[in-house]
Amino acid sequence: MLSETDAPSQTDAPLTPWQKVVRELKEWGATLAIVAPAFLLFTGLLYEQRVIPSESMVPTLEVGDRVAVAKFAYGYGRYSLPLSLGRYLPLGHGRFFPSTPERGDVVVFEHTHSDRVMIKRVVGLPGDTIQVLNETLIINGKPVESEFVRTVRYVPDKEVVIDQADEWSETSGDKTWMTHRGLRGKPVSDSLLFVVPEGHLFMVGDNRNNSYDSRELSGHCPPINGVVDRAGCPLRGDPDDASVGFVPVDHLIGRADTVLLTFHRCKLQDGEPCKKRVWHPL
Repeated sequence: MLSETDAPSQTDAPLTPWQKVVRELKEWGATLAIVAPAFLLFTGLLYEQRVIPSESMVPTLEVGDRVAVAKFAYGYGRYSLPLSLGRYLPLGHGRFFPSTPERGDVVVFEHTHSDRVMIKRVVGLPGDTIQVLNETLIINGKPVESEFVRTVRYVPDKEVVIDQADEWSETSGDKTWMTHRGLRGKPVSDSLLFVVPEGHLFMVGDNRNNSYDSRELSGHCPPINGVVDRAGCPLRGDPDDASVGFVPVDHLIGRADTVLLTFHRCKLQDGEPCKKRVWHPL
């Protein structure tokens, strides 16, 4: 006969399948209660990952690149919240610890007129004049320093045709970046003159023939005497078809710093070498 101390305890008894399920759920719940807040805090204050969905930033960024976005670079606003929660919360405008991007930064931001996250390069700061003439970017009346690098043939993402473009190096201040011009043999279109309003930025994609950016008039106020210098006008069409126009600084999410890794398959033609796409700084 077993004594009271030798009797099996209730905790030693075999668990029923339902008890096992409940125990696992409790353990997962406890883990998520710790991990989820830490994840949200990290992606809200430090870094988050974004995947490049289009060809608009070729050759700097390819479709499938996973980019680390520094959330602290320009301060924090409603769109800094992780998982795009700022779209749905009744938060005010303005930013904590604000700073203005540098010309040439690659930034991630909320589209000015629709619920889309975009990535483009900042070329115009508040007060700047911007124009594209003869395929050259003109900032404050001076052409950006440009140098032809090479002509490259490649297969765009999810395509079978071969595209051809000219690669150009552009330099502004201490920043240098690569652009594509003359895609499919077409020159980059001239633009009107833009004057960037206070509190706004002018964005372009590095793939100059294949980027729907601040050069397109559909997201802007109507020009006056060939000059676009206002923001905040009611749209004349569908918001989903509008360009980003002048992008409010409040819409910034962060600065794209590094290509962490990519699922893009390099498809350069003519034996051209592929660029490194893992831990590649921008």
